[in-house]
Amino acid sequence: MGLFGFGKKEKDKMKDGLEKTRTGFWGNIMNTLTGSKIDDDLYDELEEQLILADVGGEVAIKLVDKLRDRVNEKGLKTGEQASDELRDLIADEMRPEAEMDLSGTPAVILVIGVNGVGKTTTIGKLAANLKADGKKVLLGAADTFRAAAIEQLGVWAERSGVDMIRQSEGSDPAAVVFDAVTAGRARGVDVVICDTAGRLHNKKNLMDELGKISRVIQREAPGCDTEVLLVLDATTGQNALNQARQFKEAAGITGIILTKLDGTARGGVVIGIKQELQVPIKYIGVGEQIDDLRPFNAQDFVDALFGGREETEEDA
Repeated sequence: MGLFGFGKKEKDKMKDGLEKTRTGFWGNIMNTLTGSKIDDDLYDELEEQLILADVGGEVAIKLVDKLRDRVNEKGLKTGEQASDELRDLIADEMRPEAEMDLSGTPAVILVIGVNGVGKTTTIGKLAANLKADGKKVLLGAADTFRAAAIEQLGVWAERSGVDMIRQSEGSDPAAVVFDAVTAGRARGVDVVICDTAGRLHNKKNLMDELGKISRVIQREAPGCDTEVLLVLDATTGQNALNQARQFKEAAGITGIILTKLDGTARGGVVIGIKQELQVPIKYIGVGEQIDDLRPFNAQDFVDALFGGREETEEDA
């Protein structure tokens, strides 16, 4: 499967993973539009429902304003027509998708995020995903502040069938990255994924640490692409957006992985993060299985929220 080559099986997984979101707050949005007359009261209620779905206040206002403009331009009359237009509008707002640039040998992916968001688990799933795409992958356990993180990453390395470079707890994270990149070059690895600590209590320390790691990568793998991916927990809603703001400021992230979307009835945080921060969402987690980390695709995401057009027409 290519990065954005979703077949029916993958789309069904996405739909199943977003079941809570589709039937929860997003279901309320659909109910608001279905059978309704398009007027100011409808727009006000829609704005409120979008905020409750964790889209965020500012983004909700912008979406409703754009929807109002499209409805007026096209002369739409019914809530069902507005619903279709909202579907298209959200898909447009979520594009373009940003495929990871994994050029060079090895490409390096640094993964950051606070404890509890599923960072280490996500790395294991990402390794399995890339391996399934034919990539040779090596993990680096550079979150050296917690022995449990190193051990957990080792379990996922074994489960996903890839090798791992590690040092002892308390080691210099940059030294682990150095070892991982050096080993990656020697072994002809395509991608080195490094688990790094995501502490936010001191932004300067975080920037200094990532800066040191970046210098090691530039020295050891010149010309190779580096991605800095932030892992966020979708179930934390607006708190995830706040974390993203802080990490963007401190760490210069190139993309976001949003986990645990299957565990929230909201899910609008996907839209809020993309719109407010203009940082691409690279992957979303829609389940606990090793293959439940899905490359983000705007149309598939929207279809999973609203139901595909064919489904909608069949249900009518």
